[in-house]
Amino acid sequence: MRMRLGSFFALAAVLAGVAAGSAATVSARETAATGAVATGYGGAAATVDPAATETAIEILRNGGNAIDAAVAANATLGVTEPYVAGIGGGGFMVIYLARSHKVVTIDGRETAPETFPQDAFIDPATGKPIPFNPQRITSGMAIGVPGTLATWATAEKRYGSMPLSRLLQPAIAVARQGFVVDKTYHDQTDQNVARLRIFTSSRALYLDEDQAPAIGTTVRNPQLADTYELIAKKGPGALYRGPIGAALVQTVQHPPVAPDANPGFTVRPGLMTTRDLSHYKAPRRAPTHVTYRGLDVYGMGPPSSGGSTVGESLNILAGFDLSTPDRALALHRYLEATRLAYADRNRYIGDPKFVQVPLKGLLSTGFAAERRCLIGPTAATSPVRAGDPTPPYGGCSAGSAAVARREGTSTNHLTVVDRKGNVVSYTSTIEQIAGSAIAVPGYGFLLNNELTDFDPAPPADGTPDPNLPAGGKRPRSSMSPTIVLRHDKPLLAVGSPGGATIITTVLQILLNRFDFAMSLPDAMAAPRASQRNAPKTDAEPGFIAHYGTELQSRFGQSFNSTAEIGAATGIELLGEGRLEAVAEPVRRGGGTAAVVCALRC
Repeated sequence: MRMRLGSFFALAAVLAGVAAGSAATVSARETAATGAVATGYGGAAATVDPAATETAIEILRNGGNAIDAAVAANATLGVTEPYVAGIGGGGFMVIYLARSHKVVTIDGRETAPETFPQDAFIDPATGKPIPFNPQRITSGMAIGVPGTLATWATAEKRYGSMPLSRLLQPAIAVARQGFVVDKTYHDQTDQNVARLRIFTSSRALYLDEDQAPAIGTTVRNPQLADTYELIAKKGPGALYRGPIGAALVQTVQHPPVAPDANPGFTVRPGLMTTRDLSHYKAPRRAPTHVTYRGLDVYGMGPPSSGGSTVGESLNILAGFDLSTPDRALALHRYLEATRLAYADRNRYIGDPKFVQVPLKGLLSTGFAAERRCLIGPTAATSPVRAGDPTPPYGGCSAGSAAVARREGTSTNHLTVVDRKGNVVSYTSTIEQIAGSAIAVPGYGFLLNNELTDFDPAPPADGTPDPNLPAGGKRPRSSMSPTIVLRHDKPLLAVGSPGGATIITTVLQILLNRFDFAMSLPDAMAAPRASQRNAPKTDAEPGFIAHYGTELQSRFGQSFNSTAEIGAATGIELLGEGRLEAVAEPVRRGGGTAAVVCALRC
């Protein structure tokens, strides 16, 4: 479990200020212990970081709703988790509105500059893609127009109850007073020291004498505190049409490479302009929706592939009884369902403004039946071909090839429920750990490398690719914030970081909970495997130890061992106002869950 107690002291005074004027008082019985699991009443939150979770709980405790709490928590994550969150990135928010019984979504995905060419990541000297790491990701060309702040503004304007200026105060306090470096922060810094050293602004912010700060030291970010203060005073326009944006564009066009830096490659400048920033919007979009075991599962639509791929996989698996004692057979079918669904994802999902996404067909039960009949007694050989989601449906559908592409893992997920039953499932990112590694000088935040989520070149076989670069386009994502309803009322919200493994992480948690009858804490802690139309399945050591031998011998599955997959958070609504908030107990150093009241309040 992460311990950042210094952050709590920083929060205490400002949160008392948030409560000023409120008649509410907090007694000892209303305060639940903070850990990876918390059960209680009055609202709940789960994030990767204790300061962010505490921020959300205090906003809820003092009259804010789930949307307010999610925005405030995400702002705090921008301070304490700068390598996976921040206003230099983007994300997707899925919201259940208790009053209208509706699920809505906000698309805060980054966009390419208007002049961004399709061959942006092709080396003109060789005609081949520029190497991904570090050359492609560590550049101004990798940086998309950020959408996080626009997401907060859209969410607050449409669904919040507190002004953004108020919600930024906890994050400002943490940024000024500091937080204690834990192992995760240290390790993420250490993994990126070589890239952070390249830029004068990044060195100054994140390194201590050109090294990662030691575990236990206190880190402060007064630059980001000032930036948040400016946004609190001037609104989001301070970034999209103001001085923050001007500095951001200057940084993209002229990366602040240190005179003594020797990266071994040319740091390419980007094409973003202030016009690109001023034209950015975080639109509301219709959620994806499928029915599974009598439950309504809502997710994020394109340009995210999360809702469609989780939904298609569930539709395929709905035709099997996974609750039988033969767990190996159920897991074989899970792996094969995702193998097929990822083939369809890679072939069809992209920015709907630029490509025709056959979403209705991909989520139809008829198409799922066509794909299901391809699942046999042995593992298929990847890459399997994408199906044809166009009706009429019948037979087994296998069409054109679709090859998996690279996607970064620098992401975070938070989940919030308030006392009225509003729910937020929110995933945000700056793509790789530390994003582009380029911080905006004087403003205290890193910029994303989200445009490297585009496929750098068309497939060699001429297969259509919906995820090629284009000016103004949003790259495909795997972020999968998910909300599950039962009888039109929220039952469960969940999501995870992890790049392309996000989809399988969320799907496996849903299967663990609803097919394998695990509690939510057990469903989240269970070992994971991620098959993404690859020759071998990535799997955690615990999964291989429990199931690997039987899956290999009976079904021909094969595995790559990987230390960990995902780092989820979730909340289950247990009935009669009782909530169970759950974060990872171990992965990424463990997360933090809390409730407003341990007992009824």
